[in-house]
Amino acid sequence: MRYIEPHAHMVSRTTDDYAAMATAGCQAVCEPAFWAGFDRSSARGFYDYFCQLTEHEPRRAARYGLPHYTWLCINPKESEDVRLAEEVLAIIPEFLDRPNVLGIGEIGLNKNTRNEMAVLEKHVDLAAKHNRLILVHTPHLEDKLKGTRLILDLLKSDSRIQPERVIIDHVEEHTISMVLDAGFWAGITLYPESKSTPARAIDMVEACSMERVWLNSACDWGHSDPLAVPKTAREMRRRGHSLEAIDRLIFQNPLRFLSQCPAFAIAGSALDSAAPQTR
Repeated sequence: MRYIEPHAHMVSRTTDDYAAMATAGCQAVCEPAFWAGFDRSSARGFYDYFCQLTEHEPRRAARYGLPHYTWLCINPKESEDVRLAEEVLAIIPEFLDRPNVLGIGEIGLNKNTRNEMAVLEKHVDLAAKHNRLILVHTPHLEDKLKGTRLILDLLKSDSRIQPERVIIDHVEEHTISMVLDAGFWAGITLYPESKSTPARAIDMVEACSMERVWLNSACDWGHSDPLAVPKTAREMRRRGHSLEAIDRLIFQNPLRFLSQCPAFAIAGSALDSAAPQTR
């Protein structure tokens, strides 16, 4: 089984996780910038973090045969400090042409505050000016519906933004349709506590669509599973989905979105390549 892990915070994982992902069939891993579990005190900390994402982590992944790609931003959890956010935004362009950078992300909202909205708008502007893909974090739990609406309204109000080049992540049953209906991509996150289980994720796919949808683990330093995507594929197989349908959801879909960035390339990944055949 082949798959792409499109959202994993590997700086917080061990090398054993890379080995397990490669063994399970992972073809590439993509790492959005995120909160480190504590608020960083200066832009210099982010500079070092961006070096880690663009220099060190690709080398660590390569030891296990995995291409490593990344997204850059200041995460919504730290964007309440607008002055710090502006300092971080100022250094991001220096990194955008590095060979493993996909775009701007994971940007978005955490508590739906005015400052978070202001920083989100600045991120969107940066992505538009540099013609970069966008990965958006939507809030957790009770803030998700309101936050998703605010994010969609902001993105739709900017004529420079092409919906097919934006992935709205962490969708759930009450937000997936509004994201897809607006023309954006939807990410279903397989996180044991605050997001979706494999069963819920496949329920959503079966109820809505497999078009413009990907699965991701968002594994980090919290209670999470770097093998959540292949385990969810096993749930699909248990329900009787074909190998072609599984391959489409966990490999071809993320490949199609990510290939909009010229930097993204993995061996044998032509979009018209034959999917695995059903026995």
